[in-house]
Amino acid sequence: MNKFMLNETSYHGAGAIKAIPDEIKNRGFKKIFVASDPDLIKFGITAKVTDLLDAAGIAYSVFSDIKPNPTVENVQSGVEAFKAADADCIVAIGGGSSMDTAKAIGIIITNPEFEDVRSLEGVAPTKNPCVPIIAVPTTAGTAAEVTINYVITDVQKKRKFVCVDAHDIPVVAIVDPDMMASMPAGLTAATGMDALTHAIEGYITKGAWELSDMFHIKAIEVIARSLRGAVNNTPDGREGMALGQYIAGMGFSNVGLGVDHSMAHTLSAYYDMPHGKACATLLPAVMAYNAEATGEKYREIARAMGVKGVDEMTQDEYRKAAVDAVRQLAEDVGIKTSLKGVAKEEDIHQMSVDAYNDACRPGNPKETSVEDIEALYRSLM
Repeated sequence: MNKFMLNETSYHGAGAIKAIPDEIKNRGFKKIFVASDPDLIKFGITAKVTDLLDAAGIAYSVFSDIKPNPTVENVQSGVEAFKAADADCIVAIGGGSSMDTAKAIGIIITNPEFEDVRSLEGVAPTKNPCVPIIAVPTTAGTAAEVTINYVITDVQKKRKFVCVDAHDIPVVAIVDPDMMASMPAGLTAATGMDALTHAIEGYITKGAWELSDMFHIKAIEVIARSLRGAVNNTPDGREGMALGQYIAGMGFSNVGLGVDHSMAHTLSAYYDMPHGKACATLLPAVMAYNAEATGEKYREIARAMGVKGVDEMTQDEYRKAAVDAVRQLAEDVGIKTSLKGVAKEEDIHQMSVDAYNDACRPGNPKETSVEDIEALYRSLM
């Protein structure tokens, strides 16, 4: 039996944020807890939503103690702020960091026995749905607005941990490309490659099946044709990436990921490397490593990436073509697929142990050892 979970409602396209006041009123919410990061507030992005709340006479408070790789401490302060606000709904505005923090806060509020967010690592045994979340992504990458996952950093232990909980999925997703238009090129590239990693890993993961494959192949196709334009801030590119990353999230949230994400989580925990950049840096090497365990799927990845003549290629040729197309896209948007000057040799073994123990690793299509992960890290140094 396969289970598939998506938002109750989602809105897509330029101007979608205008639906937020009606959703709040129609659902009977009285006080909104707006979770958004400091930079989005500073540059007026959060105000695009709060101005709508003001105009509609909807009460709210703003919480902004959120870091790019949200920490245990961020969650703890958020829980206290939510209690003080006497709110009944969260509007999360931002990238994965804002939405992940909001999910953790919302889960702990309704499941107080898990007040230590570390206790939610893995598949969380919560009993109650989290505080209702309306998620408004400002990056095209994490798809946290449609997933049942969130990732928190334990700074003291230098590790990221993944929480998987069907109770944390936002009730409403507002996927408005206008909210993403201010993203700088580098962030657009990194988050876009994160979305591509979601689509590719979701397509080849052990849990993949026909319904998830449908989403992932379409996501690869849309991202491959849109990311270069999004980096150049074209309207079509932005709209395509907003949709493509969401489609990828619809798939991978339900079937899992693989060792690329396990290794990326560890890179971020050790070196505060942006998650999307870490995923992109690793992706070609991890794809090449996994190729032998993917059957004919790399042919379809190559096709979706725009490679011509794949039906005339041998298995080795189309597998290489898929990897090369992904590497070329990363290079075209300015991401180097190298860890030279980033990873430290003395950290590699423990990083590999941590990556092996990450919740995403068991979904990898190829059985993986600590030694395999060490070799992958070193191959990029």
